[in-house]
Amino acid sequence: MSDSWVGIVMGSFVLMIASVLVAGHYRREHRRRQLLRNLDHHDWCHWTRTRH
Repeated sequence: MSDSWVGIVMGSFVLMIASVLVAGHYRREHRRRQLLRNLDHHDWCHWTRTRH
């Protein structure tokens, strides 16, 4: 019985860690997508391209 409880606790801990990592990955990807979408809307982007 004790071994099964240890397995349940360890499994729950691993699932909690995995959910935190997945949430962090989702937030980073969402932020990266926002930055890439807004990149073309900045004025500095236009004058840096025309200097070449």
